[in-house]
Amino acid sequence: MVVVKPIGIAKNDRAEIEDDNWEGIETRIILDDAFLTDALDGIEEFSHLEVLFHFHKVEEEKIIAGARHPRNDERLPKVGIFAQRGKNRPNRIGLTTVKLLKREGRILVVAGMDCIDGTPVIDIKPVMKEFLPKGQVRQPAWVDEIMRNYW
Repeated sequence: MVVVKPIGIAKNDRAEIEDDNWEGIETRIILDDAFLTDALDGIEEFSHLEVLFHFHKVEEEKIIAGARHPRNDERLPKVGIFAQRGKNRPNRIGLTTVKLLKREGRILVVAGMDCIDGTPVIDIKPVMKEFLPKGQVRQPAWVDEIMRNYW
């Protein structure tokens, strides 16, 4: 069995679950007391971080194990849950690349974290260009449509 414990919590002004309009949202990631402040030492040298978090407000009965229309929009093709980034995932794990604005002791202030206030943070990793994809990134046209108002 895998047990994952949050390493911190995300605090921001976004209380309602929405799919769009994340630009301008600043989030404070507050490291749990179980971790020493030096767990973040050196992180300020990175411009961006990858943050894994838990979609804690998604109810168990709303989890999707197969295919669905992204955002339940029947104009879009029906694709498997692992071919989209919806929150109703089997393990309810979110992943976002954020811009690190500053560190204040045990707190990271970031931009671009698409989560609501009180979201449990599972892990934080620095973005290193060597881990970014090489070459062109390909995606279907429906992604352009649903991401139009995301940021």
